[in-house]
Amino acid sequence: MEYKIIVLDLDGTLTNRDKVITPRTKEALMKAQEMGKIVVLASGRPTPGVMPLAKELELSRYGGYILSFNGGMIVSCSTGEVVFSSQLPAQVNSRVIDLAAEHRVDIMTYEGDHIIASNASYQYIALESRVCHMEVKEIPQIEAMKNYVTFPVPKFILTDDGDYLVTVEPKVKAALGKNYSVYRSDPYYLEVLPKGIDKAKSLERFLEVTGYRREEMIACGDGYNDLSMIRFAGLGVAMENGVLPVRQAADYITQSNNDDGVALVVEKFMLSL
Repeated sequence: MEYKIIVLDLDGTLTNRDKVITPRTKEALMKAQEMGKIVVLASGRPTPGVMPLAKELELSRYGGYILSFNGGMIVSCSTGEVVFSSQLPAQVNSRVIDLAAEHRVDIMTYEGDHIIASNASYQYIALESRVCHMEVKEIPQIEAMKNYVTFPVPKFILTDDGDYLVTVEPKVKAALGKNYSVYRSDPYYLEVLPKGIDKAKSLERFLEVTGYRREEMIACGDGYNDLSMIRFAGLGVAMENGVLPVRQAADYITQSNNDDGVALVVEKFMLSL
């Protein structure tokens, strides 16, 4: 099988512990693109948070795509066209914000190129700001946030230490019901998205638009939010540093994100023809 597309999670997959692409990995991806392969950056990050890596890999030149918000939006880097977009209905915003207050966790969402958050200095919100290169607009009062966030958003993130958040997850799922997707993208991030939004569903829509087949696709990831696309792709690849369910679901396990795991996949399955 000739693989024509490689879909890459970012944190823990494409980038190393310092949140940068290693020289070997960048070289392999640039060679693949020169051969006509398509690179898709698939992340829970907002679109502006993915853009610096897309620019580094010259996706606009080679016709790559950004899949952001865990599948809530697909953008063509060459044209800037939004190929697909799904947002939460504005009427659910107050309910989600109330749930964060009820369970005493912090919360954030997005407006344009800003993060809207309950506590800008909280470590996991500060991390999102730093990784995504986005400023935080802090609205610490619950009622004030409910009055401000009256527009549709791609997702909310409830955040706290993982040991506590694992107890909050089933309660939020039960409260919101089956009309929303609720899952942890990291131990400390509990995401609330529109129903049916995950990376695999978004990739299905990507294939419909581009005409490629899933058998031609490689997907690489390490986290819980990568599980669906690893099962979906023709070749699902787990990073050595990936969580156990991802490694169990994968067709192939590569080296860690600190050991050029993505480069090894590209070299083995895309460049060695």
